[in-house]
Amino acid sequence: MTEIEEYIREFLDYLRIERGSSGNTLDAYGRDLKAFAEFAAAQGVAVWRDVDRDLAEAFREALFAEGYSASTVKRRISALKSLSRYCTLEGYGKGNVASAVPLPKLTAQLPDVLTIPQVELIMERSDRDDAAGLRDRALLETLYGAGLRASEACGLNMDDLFLEEGFCRVRGKGDKERFAPLSGSAHRALERYFAEGRPHFRNGRGGQDRAVFLNRRGGRLSRQSVHRIVEEAGQMAGIEHLHPHTLRHCCATHLLQGGADLRLIQEILGHSDISTTQIYTHLDREHVRAEYMAAHPRARRRF
Repeated sequence: MTEIEEYIREFLDYLRIERGSSGNTLDAYGRDLKAFAEFAAAQGVAVWRDVDRDLAEAFREALFAEGYSASTVKRRISALKSLSRYCTLEGYGKGNVASAVPLPKLTAQLPDVLTIPQVELIMERSDRDDAAGLRDRALLETLYGAGLRASEACGLNMDDLFLEEGFCRVRGKGDKERFAPLSGSAHRALERYFAEGRPHFRNGRGGQDRAVFLNRRGGRLSRQSVHRIVEEAGQMAGIEHLHPHTLRHCCATHLLQGGADLRLIQEILGHSDISTTQIYTHLDREHVRAEYMAAHPRARRRF
């Protein structure tokens, strides 16, 4: 293990113990900083005192050259800045060498959103009577009906569900709790999964009786499995590269199109800042424009 890798390990321990960072946050930092350590090693740099701004900027340019998106480059440079700040506070090296490295500017990108008939087709095509099929349908309905992230669905426990009241308790980013409403379709799919599907998984070796969504061994369903299930459901409906976050975006957009207040959508999704939720107003304007162009008799006329 190089000195840089040792400092990365210390930094991750600091985030876990002192800052209480979540497992997902630690995994993301670990991946991004591992990429930097590998880049530094390829440049013959193994000790922190040899890390300077030139190396940090070379890392940034190398990421762009390898085809990484601006958001990925920004995240990795931000992780390096955090590591550099930590090393400075600990007295390793010669100051925050990455502080002056500019972050790439991000252009606002509208999320991919499906139409309501497309979502209905996904649910229809994923309707199977075996245990895995019942679980997958319940998962899809919950992701879309409650606007959950993949990690939030994986983290659901049985005592987080209040089916009679129509709510679920969600632990979001930063372990912040919120209550999200469950749609009637999600409620029905969950009840059927609990009655006919989930008991088959509980007989496995995992013994994760608390988790709502179980794998074939009885353990908690992983994020990777959720991504696979959602992508396969999309393929069965003729929709390629469907992601769990797309269903979350669909939930928000379809609520807005149905007349829901933006603050309500913010609360359901667990956004800390209303500006994050406001991106869906742009999607709604696109929807209104498309409907207008299709329906108004003089919409396509040119003067």
